[in-house]
Amino acid sequence: MSFNNLDQLYRSVIMDHYKTPRNKGSIEDGGITVEMNNPTCGDRIHLTMQVEEGKVKDAKFDGEGCSISMASASMMTQAVKGKEVAEALKLSEIFSDMMLGKDYDDSIDLGDIEALSGVSQFPARIKCATLAWKAMEKGVQNP
Repeated sequence: MSFNNLDQLYRSVIMDHYKTPRNKGSIEDGGITVEMNNPTCGDRIHLTMQVEEGKVKDAKFDGEGCSISMASASMMTQAVKGKEVAEALKLSEIFSDMMLGKDYDDSIDLGDIEALSGVSQFPARIKCATLAWKAMEKGVQNP
């Protein structure tokens, strides 16, 4: 697959998550609630998670922002649901490394998340992509 076709595929995956977000909403009595924002561009997220016995049972988000931040939130909630907290944090570490252009553990299938890899070429947009992930980290580390 050529670079242009791959780039177009990634753009369509991002737009799909932006236009049809997964896990949009909030969990009543979710247990963990995190509000975060990116003051440089106005992105904001309200993340609710249900964590039981060390596992992310459910995760939902609400908020507003650019297509990258909202698509990333959709992808993140999909990725961490059903995972052990340690696995969710490992995914966040891999995602952060990918955003910073560092080598990362590519033995783990990132699925749709890989579509955000191109964001690393735009330093001003990295905070947009990592906002939801930082919220998840904060929530599971400080319940």
